[in-house]
Amino acid sequence: MVGMGLLARMRSFHRRRIDIPVDRDALVLDVGSGDKPHWRADVLVDRFPDAQFASQRSGRHAARVDRPLFDVDAGELPFVDGAFDYAICSHMLEHVLDPAAVVAELTRVARAGYIEVPEAASAKIVDFPSHLWWCRLEDDTLVFEAKQQAWFDDDIHRFLDASGLEQRLGRLLDKDLDHRVIGLRWQGRVPCHVIGTPDPALVAQAARADADHRVVESYAARWVTRLWTLPLRSRRRRAGVSFNQIMAPRWQRTVDEALRPGVYRLDADQESKASK
Repeated sequence: MVGMGLLARMRSFHRRRIDIPVDRDALVLDVGSGDKPHWRADVLVDRFPDAQFASQRSGRHAARVDRPLFDVDAGELPFVDGAFDYAICSHMLEHVLDPAAVVAELTRVARAGYIEVPEAASAKIVDFPSHLWWCRLEDDTLVFEAKQQAWFDDDIHRFLDASGLEQRLGRLLDKDLDHRVIGLRWQGRVPCHVIGTPDPALVAQAARADADHRVVESYAARWVTRLWTLPLRSRRRRAGVSFNQIMAPRWQRTVDEALRPGVYRLDADQESKASK
């Protein structure tokens, strides 16, 4: 039974984190890449890459910057329409103030992609205080219902915390992640419905929340990914990507240059210079 459970978890990991329906020429974007960017992503987006925003991540404190990473608002991506063949957004939408805006941007800048969010029923058993939404998939529509407090039931949370059961229960739920998350592969458009707005006090609390940094699990996931993707290196994009190739006209530069690993930040001064 233990072996079968591990096999099911590995299959789930491969399906969600390794398998990606693109060829070697595809240009792939990871929005909300954090400390575990997708192995096939060519360009990353993370609004809070620095260690001071560790509460938004479950692994290392700072985002991993081994590819071009744009520190921009995911609800206002600076990229041209259809710049990417595929866009990945995993465990990020539950953190943002306007998930519908981010979904709209994903479908604007990419032709297809993958979205993963925590499923509401499981989250109501054990959740993260940095999450702002209960997420459901109703037919083919992603539904985001605003949370009004960090936990579904404060009494239950206090009991789980005081008894030491919270982490044990969370790890038990993680053994069947296919039921704990919603994994949506999309093409063209993503129907989305938002109910309510998060309580301002919850938003402030979420920004200060202590993260459950599962560093050992994070490193294990990185090594499993590295080993599993060794034979898939031929599916990595070989052609370089230039700045102006993916940027909307308002951000394009007079002198184009190839994108390199590092953090790219855009501001009004850069925009005015780019337009000259």
